[in-house]
Amino acid sequence: MPLISVITPVLPAHSAWLTDTWHSLRQQEQQADHPWDWEWEWLVQRDGPEPLQEPLPEDSRIRQQANPVAFGPALARTLALARARGSLVKVLDADDQLTPGQLAREVAVFQSHPEVAWLTSAAHDLLPDGRSVAPGWEAPEGAIPIGWVAGWWRQHGRRLPVHPASLCVRRELLRALGGWMALPASEDTGLLLALNAVAQGWHLGQTGLLYRKWPSQLTASSLLEPRHSHRQDAFAIAEQRAEALAAWGVRWPAEPDSLQPESPQIR
Repeated sequence: MPLISVITPVLPAHSAWLTDTWHSLRQQEQQADHPWDWEWEWLVQRDGPEPLQEPLPEDSRIRQQANPVAFGPALARTLALARARGSLVKVLDADDQLTPGQLAREVAVFQSHPEVAWLTSAAHDLLPDGRSVAPGWEAPEGAIPIGWVAGWWRQHGRRLPVHPASLCVRRELLRALGGWMALPASEDTGLLLALNAVAQGWHLGQTGLLYRKWPSQLTASSLLEPRHSHRQDAFAIAEQRAEALAAWGVRWPAEPDSLQPESPQIR
């Protein structure tokens, strides 16, 4: 039975939406038209020692840990990865929400396509007034060949064709790549470029993520201004790593039994 490790970094001062995130995860249920069983664990990594604005509920599937100081989302995610027990790792930011049935749809892709190492899904912006708004362009449903993301990236002004906040990836590949790049910004972009340099992906056309837009979110916060000043350097090293992996011919070897659990089912 696949276990999905859902990783959520959270800055305690910006944790007001974490309860909504939790409800979207708790409401994930087995779908009748997806026959595979699965379970999830939620790894909440507090980026700093302060308590959350609201305590998380008692649930054996929640595993919370705190950084001694605020390291930033890249290092918080990677530290949580060290504790991940699932064969799949799902990204879920503290202010975002999953749509109903999303985890089941993702498990179905990985089970049906052992050659697929990572996937993304369509994401809609969740506005402060509650409206869900689709982006101007969405990638088509289906397989993403090796190198396609980087090609799009170069041709479209260093913009991604899929949303990195919707990522789900096989754990062993994520660990082999070192987790999220230790960058001041765009660490998820760097990971996505590296994944697509070595392994085939998949994009789900059905909306799987509601990406919350709000004035004080971290990506729009003044706290990130020093990080954003180095964005071009971050883009450069992310692209250089992907190019090096591609030039060396690094490839992920898909194994049909790669979703077999390594630990008992979590209840």
